[in-house]
Amino acid sequence: MNKTICELFAGVGGFRLGFERLNSGWETKWFSQWEPGARTQWAHNCYVEHFGDSPDIKGEYHTGEDISDMKKENIPNHTLLVGGFPCQDYSVAHSLSSSKGLEGKKGVLWWQIRDTIIAKEPPFCIFENVDRLLKSPAKQRGRDFGVILACLNELDYSVEWRVVNAAEYGASQRRRRTFIFAYKNDTKYGKVQSEYNAENIMLSEGLMAKAFPVNAVESITHSKLDSDVVSVSDHFKFDFKRGGYMTNGEIYTANVQEEKEEPTLLGEILVSNADEKYFITDDERMKKWVYLKGAKKIPRKSKDGHEYVFSEGPIAFPDPWDRPGRTMLTSESTLNRSTHVVSDPGTGKLRILTPIETERLQGFDDDWTNTGMPDRMRYFCMGNALVVPMVTRMGKVLDDIIENEN
Repeated sequence: MNKTICELFAGVGGFRLGFERLNSGWETKWFSQWEPGARTQWAHNCYVEHFGDSPDIKGEYHTGEDISDMKKENIPNHTLLVGGFPCQDYSVAHSLSSSKGLEGKKGVLWWQIRDTIIAKEPPFCIFENVDRLLKSPAKQRGRDFGVILACLNELDYSVEWRVVNAAEYGASQRRRRTFIFAYKNDTKYGKVQSEYNAENIMLSEGLMAKAFPVNAVESITHSKLDSDVVSVSDHFKFDFKRGGYMTNGEIYTANVQEEKEEPTLLGEILVSNADEKYFITDDERMKKWVYLKGAKKIPRKSKDGHEYVFSEGPIAFPDPWDRPGRTMLTSESTLNRSTHVVSDPGTGKLRILTPIETERLQGFDDDWTNTGMPDRMRYFCMGNALVVPMVTRMGKVLDDIIENEN
């Protein structure tokens, strides 16, 4: 079995970089990155700057276009499908053309993944999403992830998932993301895994347990998927935990006790004597920073006239050096509550993070996004990215799986 990858919603190449750092023969055959409404496709351009472009099986280049316009049968065959797709509304209905067809909401990118799986049948898949995927939507908690599991089950895949706090596995950012590993049941790996029970999978025998070790699996809860994806969309509710396993429509989930590693501290990734443009030098702006980071109680009124008090606690200001960074958002560097503000190691003055520091938070090489894009887009791209070393950890386990397939 070849070590070939297709990377959807590729951003600036976090998945690809994570696998290439293994130096174990992984080859990306095709990728797709397109930012709707953007005049310049900065992330796509950055990806191509590092890795070059990828033709489809007809020798044509469509990597920087809307993935929904791509004929999935023209994507090169691959062993592993990867992608960090957004958390959206995954509800579906039966299509008008066929009682068995599915019709999801337009623009929801999960259906592009599903269409790719149907067309190319990759034996293995790794996906990344926000941690709230497991709880959404609020009015039918667990439905969205249930729809994803139902789709994969219908296509004869089993699935593992884990919510990973990157700082608990050595990274410099307390970023929580849901990683999803799906594999075809007819692979050698699938047949071996079918011999284990859910606790074995979550504790020691699954890819997630080997990539992100745990000390214990807490009380396991169980649910069963309806065979009809539309029925799951309409009725399914379930309290998914941080870890879990689905096979043949049977869902098992539990919180786990992570075997935590020492994190990288924020102070370890900071540069000294940063460029003056990153410092907070204006008194009025400093007052705004202090206000945004502080505790608040603000009277508000809802649309129906209900009066309530919006409250939020304080955020450390500046961010402490002796902890990993907080989760970085696409708004990083702008004047808002979530932006990191640090004391510069060289001057002691307060400033925002530099683009290089945001790259370090995500585990990229220094100046990865220094490819001609403006600073604002460098922050945006890093806020959208994943923590690269987490991918490499999963890749190491997948190396062994592929070797056994061969």
